[in-house]
Amino acid sequence: MQTITPELKALLSQLSQQLQTDAKPDKNPSPFLSLGELWERYTAYKTEHLAATTIKKDFGVVRRHISKTCGDLNQAQKIRSQLLEATTSRSAKRTLMQINACCTWASDFGLIENNPFEKLKIKARKPSTDIQPFTEEERERIIAAFKETESFYAPLIEFLFLTGCRPSEAIALRWKHIDADLTRITFCEARVYGITKGTKTNKSRIFPINPKLRSLLSAIKPRAARGDDLLVFPSKNGLSIDEHNLVRRQWKLVLERLGIARRPLYNCRHTFISFCLGKGVQVQQVAVWVGNSARTIWEHYAGLTTTQDVPE
Repeated sequence: MQTITPELKALLSQLSQQLQTDAKPDKNPSPFLSLGELWERYTAYKTEHLAATTIKKDFGVVRRHISKTCGDLNQAQKIRSQLLEATTSRSAKRTLMQINACCTWASDFGLIENNPFEKLKIKARKPSTDIQPFTEEERERIIAAFKETESFYAPLIEFLFLTGCRPSEAIALRWKHIDADLTRITFCEARVYGITKGTKTNKSRIFPINPKLRSLLSAIKPRAARGDDLLVFPSKNGLSIDEHNLVRRQWKLVLERLGIARRPLYNCRHTFISFCLGKGVQVQQVAVWVGNSARTIWEHYAGLTTTQDVPE
């Protein structure tokens, strides 16, 4: 039996310690890692998967909001409060959602032990003007104005008015989601803050195409659209449309030129729903078309419809 010399014993001990060190995940390579530093690492990772404009704009906004906080990962509640103090509740909510995604990523990759923002939420206050549908006359003027001055985006605007889908759903829509004979649309994806995911309810829905909508889609359908991943409404450079840029550069300007009270792009959806109810379409049917519950339709939209005459 070979005798273990002191030198060999020391070597075996050193190897054992090295193996144990290599087996342990590097949970926090820097005990002083700040939220700002973590966000920079997350941004670098996302740069490989997102458009440069998304990184520059959306991630830049979050970076600026983070810079106004203490940045201490051990003070998540304080960071939440500082976000609410520094910006609107809606902007703070979006920022906190992005921070939460960042820390989930960091936890998964072993950069931090856990996500301190996982259970933190912000309930954003909705402006009173959120649900304020356009009149039929306003709708037609808006569509006509886009055709005249912003023709590239005119099909998207008309599509929003004709389907009542969420803008994020229209932006993510691809030709493979539309039947080849232009009879049905399957809404199954949405693009929010540069990320494509499921719809708001995480459920797909079928939307029937009427003659007016079929004419619109037929006019813009590429020759080899069926079965591929081409976007139905791409940006001018062929990528996904940036909703915020669209609102800032085209939507708001068109409404101002027309003298129509400024309302969110989302109000195209409110307009479609209120028109359907005004035409006597059953609430349950409208709910199926737009991906809401009948209860939501009753609570938020039924009161918006008006009639000109008292029924006999």
